[in-house]
Formats: sequence, C-alpha cells, structure tokens
Amino acid sequence: MFAIIQAAGWPIWPLIIASIIALGIIVERAWSLQRSKVVPRSLLAEISQEVKQKGVTQDLLNRLSQGPLLARLFAVGLRNVRSSREIMKESLEESGRVAAHELERFLTTLGTIASLAPIMGLFGTVVGMIEIFGAQGGPGMSSNPQQLAHGISVALYNTAFGLLVAIPSMIFYRHYRSKVDGLVVEMEMQAVKLVEIVHGERS
Repeated sequence: MFAIIQAAGWPIWPLIIASIIALGIIVERAWSLQRSKVVPRSLLAEISQEVKQKGVTQDLLNRLSQGPLLARLFAVGLRNVRSSREIMKESLEESGRVAAHELERFLTTLGTIASLAPIMGLFGTVVGMIEIFGAQGGPGMSSNPQQLAHGISVALYNTAFGLLVAIPSMIFYRHYRSKVDGLVVEMEMQAVKLVEIVHGERS
C-alpha cells in the first residue's frame, strides 16, 4: 500500500485525507441515523398512554428531553400542552426544523467530497502529465525512463483513487439524504398525531 502511495506522488495526500474524512462521516451517520435512535416505533403509543393516565408531568418531560430525537421533539410539544392546538403545532414545527438540521449534519461535507474527489484526482493526473512531458527533455536530449514511469504512475493512480473516493461517497451521500428525508416525514406525521391525541381529536 505504501508503495502505491509513493508511486502516486504527493498529489494523492489530499485524496487520502478526504477519504479518511468521508469514511468517518459514513460511519458516524450510520450510527446516528439508526431508526431506534431517531424514531422509535413504540414511542408515540407509550407517550400517549402515559399522558392519558398521568397527564404531562415534569418527570415525563425530563425523560423525553434525554431520549431519542423524536422524544425530544415530543418534549417541546408537551411543554405547550396547555396552549392552543396551533401554538403547540407551531412549537413542534420550529423544533422539527432544528431536528432536521441535526439529521443532516456532515452530509454537506460528504457531498462536497464526493463532488471534489474526481477533480482532485484530475489534478494529480495533470501533475503526472507534466512530469511525463518533463521527462521527454529538450531537442537532442534523451528521455528519462524512470521519470517517465513515475509520471505515468502519478497520472493513473490519482485518477483511480479520485474515483475510488468519489463513488462510495456519492452512494452514501444519496442514501443518507433519502434516509433523512424519510425520517423527517415520519417525525412530522408522529408530531401531528401527538397534537391530535393531546387535544382529543384522535384516540
């Protein structure tokens, strides 16, 4: 592996750094966007049951504030339970925008890496081509085979590594964008159901 990095030359180092950042984001988002950590399936039913039996207690609000993202959203809504349906819904919408922003964290960086990695690889290719032409020498001068081979290595390895970084980064970026959109829609639906249950419009 180290031999490949040496053959690719210095232009590959920005790509290596970008690949490490992309991998870190992919792993972190895979952990953070688990359904159980964002929208637990049974949460709405459990909260609705407790609110009907005991009302909105401080203990319930404290537990929700320390829970998954949807639970924290519910906590904001239930703090306004004595307000009108419109005010409660408005507070949930404001909190929902913050929650959506939290779900999208680091995705812009991942998308940027996916877009820039091929360009960074192309830059390495250009550097390699410059070395290749430099190895040709001037009129009456013989080519330097070692420098020529190094230039070809720099050009090809950087192109390949740029694509190697860009392709999985773009796949995971689009996957996580789709997943975030789905989670946001589900959170909105559950929040509306909570408002309707609290105000007696839904059993």
